[in-house]
Amino acid sequence: MHTQKKVAFYTLGCKLNFSETSTIARNFQSEGFDRVDFDEKADIYVINTCSVTENADKRFKTIVKSALKQNEKAFLIAIGCYAQLKPETLANVNGVDLVLGATEKFKVTNYINDLTKNEIGEVHSCEINEADFYVGSYSIGDRTRAFLKVQDGCDYKCTYCTIPLARGISRSDTLENVLKNAKEISEKGIKEIVLTGVNIGDYGKGEFGNKTHEHTFFELVQNLDIIPGIERIRISSIEPNLLQQETIDFVAKSNSFVPHFHIPLQSGSNKLLQLMKRRYKKETYIDRVTRIKNVMPNACIGVDVIVGFPGETDEIFLETYNFLNDLDVSYLHVFTYSERPNTEAITMDSVVPQKVRIKRSKMLRGLSVKKRRAFYESQLENNLSVLFEGENRGGYIQGFTENYVKVKTIWNPDLVNTVHQIKLKKIDEDGLVKFDWIKNPILA
Repeated sequence: MHTQKKVAFYTLGCKLNFSETSTIARNFQSEGFDRVDFDEKADIYVINTCSVTENADKRFKTIVKSALKQNEKAFLIAIGCYAQLKPETLANVNGVDLVLGATEKFKVTNYINDLTKNEIGEVHSCEINEADFYVGSYSIGDRTRAFLKVQDGCDYKCTYCTIPLARGISRSDTLENVLKNAKEISEKGIKEIVLTGVNIGDYGKGEFGNKTHEHTFFELVQNLDIIPGIERIRISSIEPNLLQQETIDFVAKSNSFVPHFHIPLQSGSNKLLQLMKRRYKKETYIDRVTRIKNVMPNACIGVDVIVGFPGETDEIFLETYNFLNDLDVSYLHVFTYSERPNTEAITMDSVVPQKVRIKRSKMLRGLSVKKRRAFYESQLENNLSVLFEGENRGGYIQGFTENYVKVKTIWNPDLVNTVHQIKLKKIDEDGLVKFDWIKNPILA
């Protein structure tokens, strides 16, 4: 029955979601389904949801409507974090036929023998303490880089976060399987891997189902570095308390790991970090940034920060702003705090008004622009390598250097998924960097 059926996917949220969507899509294709783009007519639409912020929740209904415009008779499936946390809510959205929780999403094809639309969505969702096994994933085919999942779930109890409720306990892929997936990615000609998970610095916990660490994150890094064919590996996001000196030193001398770190901060106030139940103080964060810059002066460091958390007074916000302004980091990912059900923070006093949250977010986004510009300027005249991406953007092709400077040049399809040596020359009006070829591939 499946031979002629078409399926389309839409992913909300993080790199981890993208890796899982790609794996689930391959499962569909192996069973005879034809994958098409989400803006095309399909028989089945699968939406991989996120619930980190209220905005991701709201976007779900919009995406459902856009799918039904393509085919009002299509079978709509919701999976992902929001589907685990609020399955009944999603099941009652007009047009949704099936909602699958944290463990069921990887067996989605088992639930679709009949594509007749349902009056109300059918729910299959486990208790989150049952999400104690690991399913490996990686994204491929959509980009010039692959997102490789190495870990899932989280044992931290941050007071604003629903991820442990949506994904369960911290657990890891086996080292053997991570390396196998990395080799598969390499054999498909992809040049860059981005390691992803919920808390990747906790890698090794839950490997083989054990609660103790079978391997460490550092051992994972050491083993991935010798995979042939992969030119670049990025560590996506790692908690500052889990980023050890041995890992920093190894990356500095590595064959394939690039000088780019993304380290969540969330607040520059120790008082607020304590309220958030983060596992470090701001002094630890300063230490990690200093250690990275000591051995990799040109490293790019990205920061996650939350504004508007309960108890964030004007003074505390300015403490965070000034802390980030003085810190040698390269860009910010700014999240406006939103109340999430079943979190500790939702019960806290001293709620910050929405207008104030929005104003503070705008200030930090402005600081991020300034930080990125300063970092780009510090890289001008440096010789770096660039991996070009696959999209024609108004007659230009873009790419990233190993330390995450975004560059552009005139579109040439032959450059897609190739790495070249360049010298950074000038920041243009779009905030991208123009360059000179060290060896022009067109003339070579």
